Amino acid sequence: MYSRRWVLTALLASAAVPGCAEAPARSPRPASKPGSGIARSGGSDAIVSAAGLGGTVGFVVMDSRSGKIIEAMNETVGQPPASVAKAMTSFYALDRLGASYRYATRVMTTGPVQGGRLQGDLILVGSGDPSLDTDRLGDLAQTLAAKGITEISGRYLAFAGGIPHIDEIDHEQPDFVGYNPAVSGLNLNYNRVNFEWRRGNNGYNISMDARGKRFIPAVAMASVSAVPREAPLFAYKAANDRDTWTVAQAALGKAGSRWLPVRHPEIYTAEVFATLMRAHGLRLPEASLIGALPAGAVVAETRSDALSEVMRDMLKYSTNMTAEALGLTASGAAGLKASAAQMQAWAAAKHGISSRFVDHSGLGGDSRISANDMAKAFHAARGGMLPDLLKQQGLRGADGKEIKNHPTRVVAKTGTLNFVSGLAGYVQPTSGKELTFAIFSADTARRDALSMSEREQPKGGSQWTRRARDMQAKLISHWAAQYT
Repeated sequence: MYSRRWVLTALLASAAVPGCAEAPARSPRPASKPGSGIARSGGSDAIVSAAGLGGTVGFVVMDSRSGKIIEAMNETVGQPPASVAKAMTSFYALDRLGASYRYATRVMTTGPVQGGRLQGDLILVGSGDPSLDTDRLGDLAQTLAAKGITEISGRYLAFAGGIPHIDEIDHEQPDFVGYNPAVSGLNLNYNRVNFEWRRGNNGYNISMDARGKRFIPAVAMASVSAVPREAPLFAYKAANDRDTWTVAQAALGKAGSRWLPVRHPEIYTAEVFATLMRAHGLRLPEASLIGALPAGAVVAETRSDALSEVMRDMLKYSTNMTAEALGLTASGAAGLKASAAQMQAWAAAKHGISSRFVDHSGLGGDSRISANDMAKAFHAARGGMLPDLLKQQGLRGADGKEIKNHPTRVVAKTGTLNFVSGLAGYVQPTSGKELTFAIFSADTARRDALSMSEREQPKGGSQWTRRARDMQAKLISHWAAQYT
């Protein structure tokens, strides 16, 4: 059973750390390697030991120009990459699709328009766009309204065949976390729906909406009921293309909101589009999903930003759904594991990288890659656009704060799961030698001890993550001082 304070904290924590992956139980201190040619640094050893993370810490730092490893620890041990995997997905998608690739969401008709009446079906067609939001969908509705269609004689259909439907990214996550939604050819708002509540005189007033900045359409395909219980926090039930939730009433307090994952994104997107069209005077019937696209004419379209910009947002905000959509689009595979396996084979063939991927976001617990192989991938990508897409920051001082106006910059991708932390990227001095690095840490025993109910906010998890990040910052500062 949870305390009221704990449950409320969990409910409101919309960006909590997900469940982590398994990692080998190894000492963080490596065995000595006589004659290896790799520098041994007492400074790095001391930083790792002081962090006291348990499990395994592995890292590689290399000269970016030559690719020569300068320093390493447990560098060949496969570790869960967490969201650092999104960088590999970016390499893969860029190679397979190209930086200028754009997703399209279209409206098609199967007949002529006569006197404002469509003599045929209206079809919402998705290609898997992970960046489609309510505001862009509203603009698509306005474009269609300008065609003068005021009624249809046929059906309202939705086609989501651009990429396969995936019920959830990782089945080992709690049902209610927004970072583990479904993925499909029709996606909206990263496949999350906004749940809002306010206590009234006769219980709670609850609403569900697909809010954007300019439009806030109500949603009926997802619903939540507050019930008198302490736990579980949320309970989910799928029925007839609907998402039905109950929430522990004791957790709600006076008012609040939270994004919940959507398990039927095709129905969700189609419903929101119909609501937006109703504001323009066109009432559409309930949507039916189709598996094959009939012949027809495109009458309205919205396109995503170029792939490079979609990836920039994915790497900045670490959106799992975007990574999965990009990977599935790049591979053309029929399922997530098959798609991840194709990316794994691509990495081996193109870069000689040994890895195991079960998804494209790093959310799944069974993915593995060593610090050495991840650093090798970053080294191979340094001449492309990846460094410009990664988040940039300065070096951090002994107090953990960024040193203002420091000439050396760090561009990197972070990854965090429960008791798993990763960081990989580049140390870029204004002059001198650029470094490429990868750091992975995981504590298997603590991860394995977590129950499903503990995985959103495990006891001691945030403290462990802070220590891991502090260790990463100190290692990078040490390497910058020693080798650049």
